[in-house]
Amino acid sequence: MEFRKLLTACVGTVLLATPAFAGPTWTFGPEDQGALKLQYVGQFQLNHRDTGGGTDDDESVSEFNFRRNRIALMGAYGKHFSLYVNTEFNEDNNISGFNVTDGDNEDFHVLDAVMRFKYNDAVNFWLGKYKYSFTRENLEACEMPLTLDRSLLIRAPLVDEGTRDKGVTLWGNLFDQKFQYRLDAMNGRNDSASAPDSAFRYGARAHITLLDPESRFGYKGTYLGEKKVLTIGGAYQMEKDVAYRNATLASDPVDYEAWTVDLFFEYPVDGVGTFTVSGAYVDYDLDDASDYREVALADVDGNVINMNGEKNGGYVKIGYMLPNLPLQFFARSESWSLACYNGFYDQEVDWYGGGFNYYFRGQDLKLTMELSQADFDKEGFGLGSTELTEDFTTFTAQMQVIF
Repeated sequence: MEFRKLLTACVGTVLLATPAFAGPTWTFGPEDQGALKLQYVGQFQLNHRDTGGGTDDDESVSEFNFRRNRIALMGAYGKHFSLYVNTEFNEDNNISGFNVTDGDNEDFHVLDAVMRFKYNDAVNFWLGKYKYSFTRENLEACEMPLTLDRSLLIRAPLVDEGTRDKGVTLWGNLFDQKFQYRLDAMNGRNDSASAPDSAFRYGARAHITLLDPESRFGYKGTYLGEKKVLTIGGAYQMEKDVAYRNATLASDPVDYEAWTVDLFFEYPVDGVGTFTVSGAYVDYDLDDASDYREVALADVDGNVINMNGEKNGGYVKIGYMLPNLPLQFFARSESWSLACYNGFYDQEVDWYGGGFNYYFRGQDLKLTMELSQADFDKEGFGLGSTELTEDFTTFTAQMQVIF
């Protein structure tokens, strides 16, 4: 009986290392060594944008839709092995990112499929498809952000899934969980037809926590005043021969390099409330592969330009949660330089947003409202582009449920 209790505790610890704690759990196998948990995450939204509709894209548009609509399975067997499989279904989204489309799309896919081996807290080995270890914001749980969502521009270039990649990671916590390291070997650009070479993308990330530890693989955008956190992190990524400077002629290969630094601070004050401050800077370098002053824009690889191409910038987020009411106010400011966006070279984008979270049952049932504004330094139709670039304002109301 004591052995069974010990195994159940170990399995429970592994399962609690998943993004949320809701959902039914089944045990199986000899002495109940195995466990499987089912989880649903839904984020249902009302979106309204003041541009993007009509024949001239100057009319407002509104839409009800899901931002995320996921079913996940989390499993564990004993204290050393666990797995996580996460699926997502999207259907006919009109308003997304910086664009408004006709909504004629539908997609069901496996978002994550990762096997996780834990020797001890200092040595963990992951393999499969999951979030790569680069920016803190990408590693923050999608259902536990401070603001409505992560940055529209934070994604690394030339990754098929944008926020996920396939590969292996060695990571762990040292010095009483004050220091965390991660070493990645991932696919990166997995496209042998368009890339000069099919090389792996290598990355390294580390952070130091000066107050309560952040010891899991993923972070949270807010701990709702349950922890006192001060974490400073940084990361580096590189991939050789990731694209051609002249994609038409398949000539002049370029490399990919990126680095980032970030800071997260959250501190609850008794009787006053919880204060949150988070910020990061990121630089994604592709050897000026998007510079159409050297190569005609028609010959530039479309994957090295626009939102997820060569760029640098960052964000600052602040939050305040009331001491006796589950209401949290937040604001966000971003500034980015895009090498080339919609035919405009050296495009500057500023993005501002603010709103609140109301937690009916923690993150498991949450209402978020946000008003945001995107400002472009250059507007109109850029060189060779049929896409109109103009400032826009978006209002989003979102209900999140985790079960």
